[in-house]
Amino acid sequence: MKAIVITQPGGPGVLQLADRPKPLIAPDEVLIKVMAAGINRPDVFQRKGNYPPPAGASVDIPGLEVAGTIAEVGEAVSRWKIGDKVCALVTGGGYAEYCKAPEGQCLPIPSNLSYPEAASLPETFFTVWSNVFDRAALKHGESLLVHGGSSGIGVTAIQMAKALGSTVYVTASSNDKCSFCEQIGADKAINYKTTDFKEEIKTITNSKGVNVILDMIGGDYLPGNIDSLAVEGRLVMINAMNGREVQLDLGKVMAKRLIITGSMLRSRETAFKATIAQNLEQKIWPLLSSGKIRPIVYKTFDAGDAAEAHKLMESNTHTGKIVLTFVQ
Repeated sequence: MKAIVITQPGGPGVLQLADRPKPLIAPDEVLIKVMAAGINRPDVFQRKGNYPPPAGASVDIPGLEVAGTIAEVGEAVSRWKIGDKVCALVTGGGYAEYCKAPEGQCLPIPSNLSYPEAASLPETFFTVWSNVFDRAALKHGESLLVHGGSSGIGVTAIQMAKALGSTVYVTASSNDKCSFCEQIGADKAINYKTTDFKEEIKTITNSKGVNVILDMIGGDYLPGNIDSLAVEGRLVMINAMNGREVQLDLGKVMAKRLIITGSMLRSRETAFKATIAQNLEQKIWPLLSSGKIRPIVYKTFDAGDAAEAHKLMESNTHTGKIVLTFVQ
């Protein structure tokens, strides 16, 4: 098969098209003929040599989400058959013509979605569900603040939280991105380049704060996050792009009875991810089928242009997801 491989740690140019053997599947896995693969920030980190894949995952072929048709099924697979259209969350190897996935991490592609749209779903939908709704227990009627509202995670969190009855605030880096976030459902988008998000949240919530914050920035955002949380608020960390080492005012944590948590999804066990998939299929997939939630694909690239796709990802000018497509 053809695959996009990391020839050595470095810039986008280290991504090259190469020949690789098709993956061999375990009894509980399927082999997917990949039509499209989503690009995510961890792919960039892996390309740079800063994100070693978990044991058993592809070392040199990045890619955490794919969409396509099932080409082979393991002997223990009960749900899927050859020819089924699925999207899947994988631990790596997505930038290739074929990719293996555990049976439980596959989801049916809604009939109204294209392969590139379906490929844009798994990584962000699994991440948002696990962190916002499972860990932070966001409830109907509560409020959510998302940093990086125009990112793949951001656009998913906006739509999912709004569809399930929450008020959603986001931060973004430009007025255009803020406008985009509000167009897809955010109640208020804050340009963090020109406005202190902490002060803006204080104003728009009448000093009550928000119930949940989803943060991928870390670093110097922590004090503002703590000040922006309501009593018994929950802060969920899913990345630390501004740094992992921070100073924390424990007095504020105790006074407000706050919960600070975080997670990494890629290394979690298959059964854990399969449970997320079941929740998504039951509670979110009908909203995709009805159009109440929609994938937002900013741009697609032929797989051979993966380096250009990574350049776009690193430019931070996109709104939504970037996807690679494979000509079959």
